[in-house]
Amino acid sequence: QALADAVAPHATTVLLFGDTGTGKGMLARYLHGRSPRAGRPFVELNCAGLSRELTESELFGHERGAFTGATARKLGLLEAADGGTLFLDEIGEMELAVQAKLLKVLEQWRFRRVGGVVEHDVDVRIIAATHRDLEKDAAEGRFRMDLYYRMNVFAIRLPPLSERRDDVAALARRFLEEQRRGHRLSEEATELLLGYDWPGNVRELRNIMERAAILAPPGGEVTLAHLPPLGPRGAPESTGALGAAERALIESTLRAHDGNLAAAARALGVSRGLLYRRLAKFGIAAGADAGTEG
Repeated sequence: QALADAVAPHATTVLLFGDTGTGKGMLARYLHGRSPRAGRPFVELNCAGLSRELTESELFGHERGAFTGATARKLGLLEAADGGTLFLDEIGEMELAVQAKLLKVLEQWRFRRVGGVVEHDVDVRIIAATHRDLEKDAAEGRFRMDLYYRMNVFAIRLPPLSERRDDVAALARRFLEEQRRGHRLSEEATELLLGYDWPGNVRELRNIMERAAILAPPGGEVTLAHLPPLGPRGAPESTGALGAAERALIESTLRAHDGNLAAAARALGVSRGLLYRRLAKFGIAAGADAGTEG
């Protein structure tokens, strides 16, 4: 926390290291929110699984006719983030050819759209994240050494949640507060969360609290009844009964509102986005358009 607060106000590039789900994206947003750029855009790109062409188009944009299918000019994420922060998640997966172009941006703060000849100035803070050992990758030729040193101005390592047990209760309360249903976390529920190893890290904790926010009554306590039975040594135990109860609650609410997602989300007291995620998890058909009423 102290480290993040110290670097947040500055425009320096930050490189976040940590296992999948440790909260790197959340920390990137925190750094942006505590910086002078907080009122400007926060834009993110997950580099994993993207081809060189797609990554370049997403980052730098392209001109009309730059490639087959480029029927109009497209502004890239660098321009979208101008004045704000660009978060590059899983930068270790970025292809070497794109890394070379990103290095030029970091050195000159100028870029060209794909298929363009004009160079554009950009004012953006770049925060990147990875679960890989970039120093090792650079030494073995899988990542540009010059880009690694340019990105690694300020490094923050996020340990797994199992090593940050003091953060568990505060994060759980924060995730509940995000649902805006006035929930409180019972002492017994807190003890259960503190005793779990969290192999899925912060992401797993968020998912569990989102589910609890659906099951617990608005304004009430989140108790053991609203949490999956978490084993003391790693993986959660069977969540079949609790999952069935949650699914039944969602399905009955959808039926009561004729499949209207917006109305069902209001009745459940959760955000539309959270309801969409739970529908996807249980494979429940979406039903009526979320943007219509009745």
